[in-house]
Amino acid sequence: MNYSLTKTDLKKEGEKGVLATAWQRLVPLMVEEKRAVAIAIVAILISSGVTLIVPIIIARIVDVFVVSKNFQGVVSFSGILLVVFLVGLVSNYLQVKTMGGVGRRLLFNLRGKIFNKLQQLPVAFFNQNKAGDLISRINNDTEKLNQFFAQALMQFISNLVLIAGTGIFLLVINWQLGLIALVPAMLALVATQLLSPWVKRTSLKSLQTLGGLSSEIQESINNFKVIVAFNRLDYFREKFSQANQANYAASVSAGIASNVFNPIYVLVSSLAQLVVLVVGISLISQGRFTVGLLIGFLLYVNSFYNPLRQLASVWPSLQLALAGLDRISQVLALESNLQSMPEKKDCPLVETSSVLEFQNVFFHYAAGKDVLKNINFKLEVGKTYALVGPTGGGKTTTASLMARLYDPSSGTVLLEGKDIRCWAPSERVKKIGFILQEPFLFTGTVRENILYGNVEHGQYDDEQLKQILEKMHLTKLLERFADGLDTRIAVGGETISLGQKQLIAFIRAALRRPDILILDEATANIDTVTEQLLEEILEKLPAKTTKIIIAHRLNTIENADEIFFVNGGQVTPAGSMQQAMDMLLHGKRQS
Repeated sequence: MNYSLTKTDLKKEGEKGVLATAWQRLVPLMVEEKRAVAIAIVAILISSGVTLIVPIIIARIVDVFVVSKNFQGVVSFSGILLVVFLVGLVSNYLQVKTMGGVGRRLLFNLRGKIFNKLQQLPVAFFNQNKAGDLISRINNDTEKLNQFFAQALMQFISNLVLIAGTGIFLLVINWQLGLIALVPAMLALVATQLLSPWVKRTSLKSLQTLGGLSSEIQESINNFKVIVAFNRLDYFREKFSQANQANYAASVSAGIASNVFNPIYVLVSSLAQLVVLVVGISLISQGRFTVGLLIGFLLYVNSFYNPLRQLASVWPSLQLALAGLDRISQVLALESNLQSMPEKKDCPLVETSSVLEFQNVFFHYAAGKDVLKNINFKLEVGKTYALVGPTGGGKTTTASLMARLYDPSSGTVLLEGKDIRCWAPSERVKKIGFILQEPFLFTGTVRENILYGNVEHGQYDDEQLKQILEKMHLTKLLERFADGLDTRIAVGGETISLGQKQLIAFIRAALRRPDILILDEATANIDTVTEQLLEEILEKLPAKTTKIIIAHRLNTIENADEIFFVNGGQVTPAGSMQQAMDMLLHGKRQS
């Protein structure tokens, strides 16, 4: 299954237009915030009402009190204006405070959903996507949505209410002059409709290049020792420069797109006010209009076009939020192809003496050719098996199928006579232990790392843990760490050797006492004495434990009960140790 997120398919706006599509996509995010949004909308309506009533009051002051030189009336109505402005101030504060909380909660919940989704996805997803881009989706893309909901959404709604309200007032006061005032706005809306797809594309490109820049930075930091060892700072400097330049160019384009509407709306606003002023003066000279009404009308024109100008600055935020939502939705829409099969469906229990069996198994990675072809073999309880073969022959892939890190492209893997897909993940990981070729450690202590995911021993105190380690003959391995269980592990395990990392991974797996233990080059980076100690511990594991060992060093597998040669998409019984050596030598020559 292809899990690549390198290409983002933009959703088509369709016949309903950008606003309708945006509304349909953003509303579901606010379902849990209905009460807060309702409060904010009420505050917006009050604030908009204040804005709409002010020009009428000013027009009355001019026509009734200023013209008649009734300054007491001017003072009285000025007091009313002050009260109205205070009401507007309180409502604005309430709206900003409420939506600020909505934005932060939305950010918190979205990041949690994305992270939980990532934990549900299979290994194939992480093989096909860069970690830096995923981090950018969790951090940067969600922050764009937070900014829109906390700052721009209510401003957007408020401006729409004001535009509708002032448009109605303009037509009611004088419908002919009102139509003249609104014509330039139609031109601006047409320009907006034409330019919006381009704005969204440039915003999306900016987010994508930012994700690529994050990926380059993370790769350089993670591989810094290798960079220094090979003195190739120039190579990574050039790659970073390319990613930085691409992000810079995309950011400049997004910045231009973000501000393209503002001069258009300034122009149409100025044009509307000029036309209204000219026509209004003409109407006054004909005795069909008053000075106060013209002043109020101009205030309404300003109240109509000022929100349009603000929409011009808010509109790119909406486009950026939708672009971020596109990238977030891509992740949230993914489903793992490693779903457990329902217990009652296609899960017959086959009578067998084998603990693990491959039946006609084919496997290929996304958009690749078959790595394994029609594989059939059985593993018996308590035996030790070795997988040998040239590098790239398919040994780790075979082991990954055993642990269900992947599912076969076709065919079946049986665990204790039942399709491995029928086992619940919690049951499967109890039965199968996997020591990876490159063990991963978490920041913390040795104790925290060896107990990771261990339900049985997770609550043990240090004394109980030491007892169980001694019982399983694992205490000697702890002597390789300066502070034993309390030895600190830094980020990525940089404070300890690769061999020590493998020891921690070995203890972590052995503590589970799994029915199947897979060791993928588990002794590749440790000394001979420690390797012998590990072999002694392996021999003392429960008799029912089936061990699968992947190794290039033949002395590691000389005591295996059966050896399989893995190469060219085939898993072939190798017979004796000498036959395995011959097959390995021949396989290397072919490769």
